[in-house]
Amino acid sequence: MSEGHPPTVIVRHSKENPRKCSILPLRGRADLVIVGYPVKDMPDLTGYVRLAADGPELSSADAASGLLLLDGSWRWAAAMTRAFQQVPPRSLHGYKTAYPRVSKRGTDPANGLASVEALYIAHRLLGRPPAGLLDHYRWGEEFLRLNGWDGTCAASKA
Repeated sequence: MSEGHPPTVIVRHSKENPRKCSILPLRGRADLVIVGYPVKDMPDLTGYVRLAADGPELSSADAASGLLLLDGSWRWAAAMTRAFQQVPPRSLHGYKTAYPRVSKRGTDPANGLASVEALYIAHRLLGRPPAGLLDHYRWGEEFLRLNGWDGTCAASKA
């Protein structure tokens, strides 16, 4: 746990391409728990909210909640979401992705973000330090610029 907040739980789909995964470089952080999907030992998600494409917007009212992030391609999102339906969804609107994604199936939602981008935004919105979240993200500088945050990824450590 970090600064009194429950750790962020990231559920990563087993078929996700490791080369395209923006979350794997964050392994080992004390404030994150990364588990594989399908989940064998479900963590206790009482008091958590799930980052989702739809649902009420994430806000400061969720500051005490734990975060659940489902990491996988949009084509697996529906199946993963069904497994975590009991966790209330929270969305992120008005942010731009820097991740150069192209869905051959047209499954990317308009407000879709790379997992690390969603995690960074959620930490900022909830007053949690985003330190180091973008350090290994190749498009981190562009993501910050697109969303009007000054500085560099190194400066985003505040």
